[in-house]
Amino acid sequence: MADLNAFLTPGMFVRHPGQPEWGVGQVQSNVGGRVTVMFPDLGKVVIDGAHVTLDPVFDR
Repeated sequence: MADLNAFLTPGMFVRHPGQPEWGVGQVQSNVGGRVTVMFPDLGKVVIDGAHVTLDPVFDR
């Protein structure tokens, strides 16, 4: 399976498709398929790209 999160870079904004209540988060790092995202009301979350494909947000 291709890592569809591979193009995510620090500073980009994303949504977690399974957790819409988290809102829009900002990518902090993307190393080895693990994406660290800072969500405003939730805090820092490390997401395993092998299990979740984050949705990029371009219209912010």
